[in-house]
Amino acid sequence: MSEDGSPTLLRRQLGRFLRERREASGLTIALAAQEVQLSPAALQRLETGRPQKLRKQDVRALCELYEVDPDELEKAVDLAVQAARNPEVTALGGLFSNAFNMYVGMEQSARTLVTYQEQIPGLLQTADYAKATFRAFPGYNSSDDIERRVAVRLRRQAMVTRKSNPLAVEVLLHQSALHRVMGGPRVMSPQLMHLAEVGKLPNVTLRVHPYSAGMTWGFLHGPFVILDFGSDRKGKQVEPPVVYVEGRVSSDLYVEKPDEVQRYHELADAIRVDALDETRTRDLLRQAAREYERER
Repeated sequence: MSEDGSPTLLRRQLGRFLRERREASGLTIALAAQEVQLSPAALQRLETGRPQKLRKQDVRALCELYEVDPDELEKAVDLAVQAARNPEVTALGGLFSNAFNMYVGMEQSARTLVTYQEQIPGLLQTADYAKATFRAFPGYNSSDDIERRVAVRLRRQAMVTRKSNPLAVEVLLHQSALHRVMGGPRVMSPQLMHLAEVGKLPNVTLRVHPYSAGMTWGFLHGPFVILDFGSDRKGKQVEPPVVYVEGRVSSDLYVEKPDEVQRYHELADAIRVDALDETRTRDLLRQAAREYERER
């Protein structure tokens, strides 16, 4: 349990999974709670990751009620054990299957996303660019596996382009991303043109952070994502904001402490000061795309 009584990462992930499975089963909180002999308040606390005694048998009973796949059921129980044993965990490897992918789960629940990146972010990648990135990773050797991963990445992009309540995205993209070639000029040219177009969406802000800006705060801080989950009708946070730092070759890092999250907001503010405006960004993207087009 966190010192301030806030839900912790593992509890939040487990709660999100159980809520999604309950809703997919068409059950209300009251009906589901009655079936497994929990109070509605207890089940609601479980689904929101709020502090309470976390019992494996409750998680198992809920998964059985929702007819969860046996493999995912065991993983849910394992997650409950981890959450009870080590609630303050902030560094995680890939959590189980896609159903328990920590970052994807949070991304789907977020209202706004602010990110600084040094490569094209997954939410804005073309299929060919995504395929080239997966092919470059030594762990992905199967064509079928690569195609599956590309399909999952493209499906995630629907939260940006959907008409109803799209995710608000601000991308601060380092200029180096325009010159790190993935898949050759035939991939890079359409990718950069796609960025120029998607940046016109009302819920997307895309600005390039140029080489001329040097190093913000005097060091290479690397990519990060700030996820905010909005507030309810009473103005209370739905979930506390989180900063995600991808581990790449090691464990991912999740930052929850308010003062540390605030530092990342301040870092994003500092990057914005030197970033190109949206019009100059689109001009630069189109210019780079034309240069790649001439190389094809």
